[in-house]
Amino acid sequence: MEPIRIDGGFGEGGGQIIRSAVTLSAITGKPVEIENIRKNRKVSGLRPQHLLGLKILSKICQAKVEGLYVNSTSLKFYPSQGLNLDLQEDIGTAGSIPLILQVLIPAVSLMKNSLKLSIIGGTDVPWSPTSDYTKYVIAEAFSRIGINFTTEIKRRGYYPKGGGLVETQIYPCKKLNQISLVKRTTTSTKLMCAYSHIPKEVIEKEIENAKDILYKNGFDCEVLIKEENAVGKGCSILIFSHDTSSVIGSDGIYQKSLSGLGESVAKKFIESNLGIDLCLSDMLVVPLSLIKETSIFRVNKITKHLETNLFVASKITGCKYGIGRLDDDGFEVRISGISDA
Repeated sequence: MEPIRIDGGFGEGGGQIIRSAVTLSAITGKPVEIENIRKNRKVSGLRPQHLLGLKILSKICQAKVEGLYVNSTSLKFYPSQGLNLDLQEDIGTAGSIPLILQVLIPAVSLMKNSLKLSIIGGTDVPWSPTSDYTKYVIAEAFSRIGINFTTEIKRRGYYPKGGGLVETQIYPCKKLNQISLVKRTTTSTKLMCAYSHIPKEVIEKEIENAKDILYKNGFDCEVLIKEENAVGKGCSILIFSHDTSSVIGSDGIYQKSLSGLGESVAKKFIESNLGIDLCLSDMLVVPLSLIKETSIFRVNKITKHLETNLFVASKITGCKYGIGRLDDDGFEVRISGISDA
């Protein structure tokens, strides 16, 4: 079978195209060829943080891979039969564990396989969802689709030292379900904060700022603050809520300064008042592109990551999608796949 060609410079032109293309390739069994990898980035080509996720996935689906090395600007991925595995891996840097799981979770589950994975790396790092976002937001949204997994954060790993440890169990999908996530109705939220090597009073100030903003906007808030041992200094904050028609999360991490982090995360959460948050919108495209029935979600903004994933999914699965602007601000996205995984 000739590989489906994907232009890695399309849309946001970053690692998202690689993750989505190889994930769908593994699930569908269709080989892909990705060219112009990370063309729009300052340093083009595959970076070290991309390699481990691709290597693990290639083990699971016994793939033949060409171009799997640092700085490679093209990649060919030929998947085969999936395996049930128990793996221990080490990124070797503070590379993002959540971004690796973003590849593995839908791929393993929708291939009807299982994976037990213990992985060392970065749990809460820049340009990536936090591990708590993965555990409490992605897991909730995916479970409604029929993809189930558990994560246990055994040790935090912040940038630049890494050293975090996460244990994940991914289960085979029994049945894919369409979803409709259009409007948040709950006023109940949860705020989770993990920190290391930062004075407790500094953390508490940020949490109080976040709580004040939530209360002023009509939200109740359950708070859990944990000082957790880590190799380096760091902090992550997550605010999230679930109800029957929404799954929304907002997260942020310490970067040089903690000042304003709580306020920023709280304001971002409040702004996400429709069915899902911006980060989640692109992650749902891969599984939804494989469901015959039409799924609907509403989001405040159409991101480059969402546009990119819709493009990649339509190229590989043949799914149909539409985007419409809402009268009262925001957008509705509809996705219809052509076959059940």
